[in-house]
Amino acid sequence: MRYQEEFNKNIHQSLADGSIKLKTQSAINRYAQQHNKSLEQFGSLELAKNRAAYAKWRVTENLDKYLIEFEASITRKGGKVIWAHDDVTALNEIEQQLKRLNAKSIIKSKTSIGDEIGLTPYLNGKGFETKETDFGTYLLSSLKTKTSHDFMPLLHVEKSKVNESLNSTIRTSLNADEKEIAKDIAEQIRSKYYQADVCITGANFLISDSGFVSITDNEGNVQLCTSFAKTHIVLAGIDKVLPSLSDIDLFHALLSSYGTGQRISSYNTLYGPKNANIDNDSPSEFIVILIDNGRSNLLQTHEQRDALHCINCGACHHVCPVYTQIGGHAFKTNIESGPIGMVVTPLKDGLTDNTYLSDASTSCGNCSNVCPVNIDLHTHLLRNRRDARQLGVSTTGEKLAWYTWKKAMMSRKNLDRAAGIKNFTFKQFFKTDWGEDRELPKIEDKSFNQLWREIKGIK
Repeated sequence: MRYQEEFNKNIHQSLADGSIKLKTQSAINRYAQQHNKSLEQFGSLELAKNRAAYAKWRVTENLDKYLIEFEASITRKGGKVIWAHDDVTALNEIEQQLKRLNAKSIIKSKTSIGDEIGLTPYLNGKGFETKETDFGTYLLSSLKTKTSHDFMPLLHVEKSKVNESLNSTIRTSLNADEKEIAKDIAEQIRSKYYQADVCITGANFLISDSGFVSITDNEGNVQLCTSFAKTHIVLAGIDKVLPSLSDIDLFHALLSSYGTGQRISSYNTLYGPKNANIDNDSPSEFIVILIDNGRSNLLQTHEQRDALHCINCGACHHVCPVYTQIGGHAFKTNIESGPIGMVVTPLKDGLTDNTYLSDASTSCGNCSNVCPVNIDLHTHLLRNRRDARQLGVSTTGEKLAWYTWKKAMMSRKNLDRAAGIKNFTFKQFFKTDWGEDRELPKIEDKSFNQLWREIKGIK
């Protein structure tokens, strides 16, 4: 209930702040132009999406086989794989490895699953010096705010706030532009690369048959992280597996096109255990921590399990009328935002406490249409609602509201009642949900049925 109350509060704040919608829409418009151009690289976009969906379906239907194959491939090459069934286990395993390595300095790149399990606060609380190297994550940490989008994390933050924060920490000019800010952050981070004992990264894809970890970025910080640290720890969800190295070119193209609107991201790198014959600069120890954290719960739902196909491109956010109104920072810190978050979080963490997320949707279907791996997102949202009601999640007030709505909609007499009565009723039911800072739309004086009868001269 606490998270639902926080979510509702954040929604009302975002709706009251008209700049959120303007900034989000402006960023999405810029993305759309690049995205449409990047799609020209596909001879048949539908064929590409179907191929990608099929590859992920193969993995989901045989996940145990591909995970074991990936572990065997990594182990055969001299690496190590650790399994963690939840966030507590994962954090404990990471801590044990850092203690074993006597790590003094830790650097990390952007990792969504690291945010999911609360990695940085946990390590800082345990006394480990942990430095962010991704610019977006660095700024989020400096501003002490939540991310708004995987690839546009600061959509909800005014540039002046960024400058003020950096001015107080690393003396960036209050009038600095984006290039100056990036330069100042890079100078602040640079020395940390040389001092690092351990680097921690996420993973975009795990290649089952060859034991590689694929990481995509546009800043080059991941390469710097892995060039100097003695140990590379990779955090990855069990849903990140791809069957073969031959699949990776397709997924790189889809991820960049749908994620950032690029034909291809700046850096797409395959990492793995050090090969003594050819690797001079690679970390001497390579550890992959495979994290479940509720994904098996999602796997058990035969109707919604294809939500595990997600490649975290964020395309569904761009077309979601709810997300574009409230932004991703309205969601609690450790979950995905947007339509995909509304689907998977209730299934991973339990419908009883998270149904409110699946309810926060118009079910317009835009998210399903744009998904590069053909996840039927809007239908899954409806299935989540159905399953929650079957569990008895509905409150008495909600049941009464739907009963009243049903009675009204099934009676022509009620539908033709005076607009004043309808407006009064809607105001009583929905004023709080609509938000006190917005005016509830008024119903027209005459219904469609009444207008139609007047036009046709029917009494």
